[in-house]
Amino acid sequence: MSSFFFIGGPCVIESEAHALRHATEISEICRAAGVEYIYKSSYDKANRTSGKTYRGPGIKEGLRILAKVKKQTGLRMLTDVHSPEEARAAAKVVDVLQIPAMLCRQTDLVVAAAKTGRSVNIKKGQFMDPWAMKNILEKATSTGNKDVWLCERGATFGYQNLVVDMRSIPIMKSFGCKVVMDAGHAVQQPGGLGNASGGMRDMIPVIARCGVAAGADGLFIEVHENPDRGPSDGPNMLKLADLPALLRDVVAIRKALTPSRGR
Repeated sequence: MSSFFFIGGPCVIESEAHALRHATEISEICRAAGVEYIYKSSYDKANRTSGKTYRGPGIKEGLRILAKVKKQTGLRMLTDVHSPEEARAAAKVVDVLQIPAMLCRQTDLVVAAAKTGRSVNIKKGQFMDPWAMKNILEKATSTGNKDVWLCERGATFGYQNLVVDMRSIPIMKSFGCKVVMDAGHAVQQPGGLGNASGGMRDMIPVIARCGVAAGADGLFIEVHENPDRGPSDGPNMLKLADLPALLRDVVAIRKALTPSRGR
């Protein structure tokens, strides 16, 4: 994998056509920016605030759609898994298994995901400090899988609010793994809309730029052509039209921070 990568796509799979359209358009944006791209979308949002809201098409249909997107675009795929059984099933289709923040301490899940041999992206729980993530990383790498990433997504700061301690990025990088900045969920306001989570979408670029400046190896942002109509996490998804400018910014930041060779 290249030195910097972008993970993005709609929060949840809405339809095959919707997934293919987003994967194709985001891929073109990333190619223009010179950034490696991994498509992300979930077949099941198992941790929704309300049991009445849309969770996704389910694992069988969701993996079928992701397999179709992968075949047609040639992109790497990432999706969330919630149990050891799901990890083993998803690993047959996707390239990166993501451990949701709420499940990052579930030993059986973390170990099962790592045992598949796929790349694993473990989101730091909102209730976790960065130093504690070393133990979780070691659970995963104890399987022999060394392609394990840690993902910063903010920490609980009172009710319905998150903040990002940028120190967590270099702290987690010191463990010897790649670190991803999830700039979308970092601006989430859990349960802020009563029966759904709110968010401060206009702050996504701020967190993204800061995370990259702090040394993140990858950037994770859920992207949607019309976030306000998205069935899940709309307030903390970036508008597709805003992605090109943001990627230009973060690429410029990385370039400015990279020591010149040959001096």
